[in-house]
Amino acid sequence: MEWMLMPYRRYADFSGRSRRKEYWMFVLLTFIVAFVCGGLMIAGGLQNEVDGSGQPGGLFWLGVGLLAVWGIGSFIPSIAVQVRRFHDQNRSGWMVLLGFVPYVGGIIVLVFMCLEGTRGANRFGPDPKDPGGVSIFS
Repeated sequence: MEWMLMPYRRYADFSGRSRRKEYWMFVLLTFIVAFVCGGLMIAGGLQNEVDGSGQPGGLFWLGVGLLAVWGIGSFIPSIAVQVRRFHDQNRSGWMVLLGFVPYVGGIIVLVFMCLEGTRGANRFGPDPKDPGGVSIFS
């Protein structure tokens, strides 16, 4: 759970580096929240079929509201953690803009998010996998 919430503790921190684990745990948390909100929305929509009112039920609107609040609150941390992942690979954070390229941009960013970061310190800071910066064999 610590890794899932770390991007919120570093809410608008676009400097430094983030491990793959931090990024993917944040993505997992986002999918879990979206799944739960989607379930509420489906349950509220099914209430429409039961009572025949033609209007979605209260659970639907609760799911929509929670999903909207989550999306607004997670927008900046999601960009910040992506920027830090690019920094971990010694790339510019501006590469986040590749996600706006139609059709292939999202795939390119996905591939970069899966790649391992550079070992040791780089121009964006120390290696997050080795916080002491100590090499055993040196």
